[in-house]
Order: sequence, then C-alpha cells, then structure tokens
Amino acid sequence: MEIKAKILKIFPAQQVTATFKKREFVVEYADNPQYPEYVKFECIQDKCDQLDSFSEGQEVNVSFNLKGRKWTDQQGVDKYFNSLQAWRITAEQSQAAAPAGATPPPPASNDEPDWLNADESDDLPF
Repeated sequence: MEIKAKILKIFPAQQVTATFKKREFVVEYADNPQYPEYVKFECIQDKCDQLDSFSEGQEVNVSFNLKGRKWTDQQGVDKYFNSLQAWRITAEQSQAAAPAGATPPPPASNDEPDWLNADESDDLPF
C-alpha cells in the first residue's frame, strides 16, 4: 500500500529488545483536505535509518504493509493489534517541473511523418 502525506512528527528510534528496534512517525494524510487524517507508522530494524533524511513538514510517499496480531491475555481473552509498517519513504516530486496536462513540445524536425509519404500503389485494403 502507498499514500502521499506530509510528515508531522518523527520520533527517536527505540531499542525495544537487544535485537529489535523501531522508530515511529506521524503523517497528515489529506485525501479530503477538509478532514485530514493523522496516521502513525512504524519503521523496524534497518528501515529506521531512512527517516534520517526527512524532516517534519516534508511531503512524502510512504509505502507500507498493514500488519495484524492476535494476543491472548492471562484471562484467556483474545486481543487484536494492528500496525502500519513503513518499508519505503520517498520525497514527493515537485509538480512545478512538469505541470499536469502539459504536452511535450513538437519535434524540432520539419520532416513529414513516413505515413504521409507512403507509396499509394500498395494493395492493402486500409
């Protein structure tokens, strides 16, 4: 899954166990700008370092996996947990370089396309 969003908060990395670390961050996801969503993601292990190259307020694309776990407490009651694990974060490309709907310039050559100079003696029916 992937979303485009603005980074609101980047938290420091947490060493959860001797062999496991995670780092969380929050984005503002405004699919409908009138009602923005605030979504917390986590990066785990070697993916934590990728947040070092981003700053709060920056527009990014976040690629992530939706994870779910089941846990049974001491009373035998099942509990369910969800997490959004980001595995790639990329900077949003500026739209100023190529505005939407822009058409490429015409070719520099004044040569006519080959189909205009086609031999009319061929016997193709179209």
